[in-house]
Amino acid sequence: MVTLGIESSAHTFGVGIVDNGKFLSNKKDMYAISDKGMIPRKVADHHSDASYAVIEDSLTYAGISLHDIDSIGYTKGPGIGPCLRVGELAAKTLANKLHIPIYPVNHAIAHIEVTKHLSRFKDPLALYVSGGNSQILGVVASPFKHYTVYGETFDIGVGNMLDNFARAANLNPAWGSSVAKLAEGGKYISMPYNVKGMDFTFTGLLTNAVKMLDKESSKDVAFSLQETAFSMLSEATERALMLTSKKELTVCGGVAQSARLAAMLKGMTHMHKAKFYVASNEYNADNGAMIALVAEKMHMSGAKIKDKDCNVQQRYRADTVRITW
Repeated sequence: MVTLGIESSAHTFGVGIVDNGKFLSNKKDMYAISDKGMIPRKVADHHSDASYAVIEDSLTYAGISLHDIDSIGYTKGPGIGPCLRVGELAAKTLANKLHIPIYPVNHAIAHIEVTKHLSRFKDPLALYVSGGNSQILGVVASPFKHYTVYGETFDIGVGNMLDNFARAANLNPAWGSSVAKLAEGGKYISMPYNVKGMDFTFTGLLTNAVKMLDKESSKDVAFSLQETAFSMLSEATERALMLTSKKELTVCGGVAQSARLAAMLKGMTHMHKAKFYVASNEYNADNGAMIALVAEKMHMSGAKIKDKDCNVQQRYRADTVRITW
């Protein structure tokens, strides 16, 4: 059962191939992000130009031909509209050419499922943190099997918050890893801390941090911003862990590449005698293998996909998706 997955929700055009849960390849090409961030039209043009080469590269690495593919998955959303449509078109073109089934995949669920697959956990609580999303999720059976959201951001995702700060601080590339590098050796300055139950907000924290750049050392501001944001996420996740009585926690998504966030969560789970897992950066960054994995699960579980559902949806919430596996 060989499945090809296409990821194109944001700056990455990725193609992964999975065979019965085994990753055969995971290739990608990323749009070069400058201090100006992403311009959707230009990112979509990049994906269109890169698509053929990335697909070929993934097939070659896997040691198979296009005609060995049994099913195809693509990112339906959430994400940037023009970028999502490039992936949708590529997937539909291949599915029609090969006469094989196609599966629209939720980007957030793909991040969670690939981490769950690698961890071998049975029923983990998941903290999903990326550019546009920050949510705490877990599977429930009622009224149908799906991921329920226990807590989430009320405004922007933690990744976007870090990226916005990076642009304000004139960091290049303007993303979270640049903030983490700047924060090394910094000292803590008090900042707004906004957690309500298992929900959180980042806009006030960002506004405060940007204003402080004119008054304090940028290193100290970056350190304080990162510590505060990750502490907020850890507190809300700890509360959800206690509420659900789960004994496993995973963190996934682009911001899960942060060693500092992983360290905070690992320390928290250790106190509660729970297991913790974070995947390697290859699978936390946007990638095609995670899309292929979920598409394969959908195919093998007999998921019925209507033609009208094979589209893109920029605000495609994970808690609206029926889990069929």
